[in-house]
Amino acid sequence: MLVAPAVPVVLTASERRRLKKTAYGHKTPYQARQRATIVLLAARGRSNTRIAAQTRMHVDTVRTWRLRFAAGGLPALADRKRSGRPPSFTPLQVAEVKALACQLPAETGTPLSRWSCPELAREVVARAIAPAMSASTVRRWLKADAIKPWQYRSWIFIRDPDFQAKATRVLDLYAPTFDGEPLGEDEYVISSDEKTSIQARCRCHPTLPPGQARAMRVNHEYQRGGALAYLAAYDVHRAKVFGRCEPKTGIVPFMNLVTQVMTTEPYTSARRVFWIVDNGSSHRGQKAIDRLTTAFPNAVMVHTPSTPPGRTRSRSSSPSSNARSSNPTTSRT
Repeated sequence: MLVAPAVPVVLTASERRRLKKTAYGHKTPYQARQRATIVLLAARGRSNTRIAAQTRMHVDTVRTWRLRFAAGGLPALADRKRSGRPPSFTPLQVAEVKALACQLPAETGTPLSRWSCPELAREVVARAIAPAMSASTVRRWLKADAIKPWQYRSWIFIRDPDFQAKATRVLDLYAPTFDGEPLGEDEYVISSDEKTSIQARCRCHPTLPPGQARAMRVNHEYQRGGALAYLAAYDVHRAKVFGRCEPKTGIVPFMNLVTQVMTTEPYTSARRVFWIVDNGSSHRGQKAIDRLTTAFPNAVMVHTPSTPPGRTRSRSSSPSSNARSSNPTTSRT
């Protein structure tokens, strides 16, 4: 019985170069390497039977990729698109799940503060949107539109009646201008704040230095040294920080920080030094302004807009960040 001759394969220089790179590449997928090898051997005029014996593949496989390359070139060596498994959910169900994730749980009667993927999957089944759904499916759909209902960002409503005037004054100093006039070379802007309840920890054993293929080792055991308050003053336009630790906050610790800054040059001989502070108890109101001016006549206290008690900062939160402590700790070794 006569056997039909194999389809001849002719390669250009660029095709041969690319096929060799695919066939002998160390990171080439196995299937792509086998297909490139078949075509290279076919270009040498070898028969399908000989190629099959050399590559240890079935002759039908060799014949298939030889024919496909002869008909379509290098692009024909890639896998053809397949229809795949039919979708389990309709586009309407996907839209309903995303719409549910964009609603507050309280609006749906669910006793939750925030949605999570498992809770959304259970709610989808409870609402008969779908007979069954996994949390991973919900997570994949929400990721496509960057929807993250488990994260939140808090903010504070403006309650200070003079918010615009106070905020404008502070922002102008950062510009730097004051009352519409640019600040001079002998005028400075200091931003001050306080951090309370910082735990001072003393390690029970000394820290071991790093070495070759060895990280620095810090002993886990420590002794508590109490809680300290850290007061800092930041020169806004010269990027210089002044800081000190105090047993607690108050008028005296704050004035110690002011004295530390104002008794050093160039602030001692400056024309004006603007101190931007919040409305903490140690520097609140007109009495604090008078106290600062009496001690240092060239110091000018500027208050930021007042905020509701107990809420002074806005932040974004996620399940992973909730587990972190909000108070940093210092350690001494």
